[in-house]
This record gives sequence, C-alpha cells and structure tokens, in this order.
Amino acid sequence: MAFLVDPSRPPGPVVAPPGVYAPQADTFLLARALYREGPAPGMDVLDLGTGTGTLAICAARKGARVTAVDIAWRAVLTARLNAWRARQSLTVHRGDLLEPVRGRSFDMVISNPPYVPTPPSEPATGRGRERAWNAGLDGRAVLDRLCSEAPHVLRPGGVLLIAQSALSGTEETLGRLADAGLTATVSDRAYIPFGPVLRSRLPWLRESGRLAAREANEELVIVRAQRD
Repeated sequence: MAFLVDPSRPPGPVVAPPGVYAPQADTFLLARALYREGPAPGMDVLDLGTGTGTLAICAARKGARVTAVDIAWRAVLTARLNAWRARQSLTVHRGDLLEPVRGRSFDMVISNPPYVPTPPSEPATGRGRERAWNAGLDGRAVLDRLCSEAPHVLRPGGVLLIAQSALSGTEETLGRLADAGLTATVSDRAYIPFGPVLRSRLPWLRESGRLAAREANEELVIVRAQRD
C-alpha cells in the first residue's frame, strides 16, 4: 500500500501492484503543487501517465472533472480500482499521452512522466515497471513530447504541471515550454537521496558527466507553465 496525501483530509491507501509506479517523493511534490493551484468543481483536469491514479484522485477530491491516461493496461486498471476504493469518479483511458483525448481541452494538465536518464545498455523506454522511469539517454524521451503536445490542449489561462529530475534538464523543459507560448517557471524543488534506480546507475551517470562525483542527492522540480 501507498498513501494519498491531502493537507485537508486524512491520508487514504492506494493499491500499487508490481509493475505500477507507487507514489513517491515526486508524486507528493506534484500533489502539493496541484493543491496550491486549487482544482475545483467545474474544472477539467487531465493526468497524463496516471499510474496508480493518485494525483487524479487528489484532483477529483476537490470536485474537478478528471480524465486520466496511461499507456499500460495494468496502470489503467489500478487507477480505476483506486478511484473506486476512494469513492471518486475518474475517466481513465489507455493510450499514448494525448492520443485518447484528441479534440478536447483542459483547465489543468498534470504529469509525472518517466524522466530517468537510461544507459545505452538498457531499453530506452523500458518494459513493465521500467517503463515508469526509463526515458532515454538524456531522460527526455517523454518530457520533450509533453512540452510540444500538452500546450495544445490547455485552455486560455490553463496550467501545466510537470514533475521531473534536474538530471533530465530543467532549463530544457523551461525553454521548450516558452517556445510553445507558455510562461514557464520552477514552482517547487526538493532534494532527496538517490533511490534504487539512480543508485544502480551512478557509475554511468558520473562517467558520462551527467552527475558530479560527490553529488549525493537528486534534485526534483515541478515545472509550472501557464497559457495566457
């Protein structure tokens, strides 16, 4: 079990079966940013790469109409189960990013995508549970797509929130979103000890210059972008 974190309500358990990314520090950092934005009744929220559905459920608890998307059937079924357990209404689609919601628009888009740089000896985007973090050599296999595609579904005044690691290029994300016509900033930062995946890749990350030799923590950021 993992737990939903809502400052206004007691935490509730979510199911995170093998192969589905369990809520972690990046999830909680993004949840805090989501609550600050104030999803509310009448708002349409899109959660891309929903995993367990944790963030989608958080938005639904505030009264928003929430659509969630994940490419993995196991995640789709898990998000539906967790929504039922939380007594929240979600529409959950299986698909590749925006494919299931073509032609629609949203007041808010949130995403905690795969963003971990992946050595050439491993599949660039992974399979099974690795799909939740493997993101190519620079960690941007999904981030770049989000930056180019997500702005097109934002309504005027709409907000995009993306969680990522500084290892995958915070400035690159900010620049791409600015090029797409959004006003983009870093709204939240957190420094956490390296998790199991990054620890297993430390030699490669350091040898390739992606990580300083004495660096001992990962910087997580939330990028906030808004359409005028």
